[in-house]
Amino acid sequence: MGVSAYFIPTVNLMGPGAVNEVGERVKSLGGSKALIVTDAGLAKAGMAERVKGIIEAAGLQAVVFDGAEPNPTDHNVDSGFKVWQEEKCDAIVSLGGGSSHDCAKGVGLLAANGGKIHDYEGVDKSTNPMVPLVAVNTTAGTASEMTRFCIITDTSRKVKMAIVDWRVTPAISINDPELMVGKPPALTAATGMDALTHAIEAYVSTAATPLTDSAALMAIKLISKYLPIAVANGTNMEAREKMAYAQFLGGMAFNNASLGYVHAMAHQLGGFYNLPHGVCNAILLPHVEQFNLIACADRFRDIAIAMGENVEGLSVNEAAQVAIDSIKRLSASIGIPSGLAELGVKEEDLKIMAENAKKDACQLTNPRLATLEEVIQIFKNAM
Repeated sequence: MGVSAYFIPTVNLMGPGAVNEVGERVKSLGGSKALIVTDAGLAKAGMAERVKGIIEAAGLQAVVFDGAEPNPTDHNVDSGFKVWQEEKCDAIVSLGGGSSHDCAKGVGLLAANGGKIHDYEGVDKSTNPMVPLVAVNTTAGTASEMTRFCIITDTSRKVKMAIVDWRVTPAISINDPELMVGKPPALTAATGMDALTHAIEAYVSTAATPLTDSAALMAIKLISKYLPIAVANGTNMEAREKMAYAQFLGGMAFNNASLGYVHAMAHQLGGFYNLPHGVCNAILLPHVEQFNLIACADRFRDIAIAMGENVEGLSVNEAAQVAIDSIKRLSASIGIPSGLAELGVKEEDLKIMAENAKKDACQLTNPRLATLEEVIQIFKNAM
């Protein structure tokens, strides 16, 4: 096996009302002026102002940067870093889903290390300790509030750069389900399927350990049960809270076991067409896992059971196939598009995207080795 590492923030706050601790937590990290990195939607909805108020009530200063776009870019990071410098901030609070957290991690990397964000593509490229970072999460999906992953689009290459660096792991994560109540059904569905993808890819990863397995299986169990309820009724607090735990568990799993071809391929769709990450994952997931089945059929049998399927009397291979069918049914029930063609993906781009997917860090732990032709074929199957 060799040495396995386990990465997680030092402090993780969960549950209704957890956001009210953000000011005191920034203070505990030695911050006096926080840059709140968020998106325009949350700024408009007044949530950024609310968090700013909580920070100021703790006797600190705060300034809002709302330039994190979905699939944040190198330009977004540069803009945020400029505000950090101009306002002389000394701590960061990320507020939102994966886009806000990733953008904030990018700003933090530059604040701590200098250079350009492109310098940090790859694994553990930074050398200085991260600036104090508190991540306040508002979606049940990416788990970026607690991971060492930072995905930034390089606009010139049309590629999503995977920055994997233990130093960008936030010092403190906050998951308050009350902040997730207002999310529309389609976003709830897409982010929930992102979390399911994290858990499944981590469970079948070549780097899986008993630590990551336990988190992955519980995440799959919770998502299968509570995601449809959260999509059907976003104000159901039990479903929101269970999904907050589920996405965090998915993060615990993939932050340490890494991912596979679903993410390697979804990153290309995001870089090329600026498509929503969770939707890309959801469409690709059954097709990649169908390809992976022969590598670890017994693990797919476990996934079927975690998804609540009855596999009694079935062979391992039959039970494994039940997992794939279950994923498809869950996706369809919550309104995920059936194929990539619906999203405007063009056949002529598949080869270059497949080539880039084969260079993506996420594919290294996929359980089945894939040739370029096979990756192109999986893309085609998902059209």
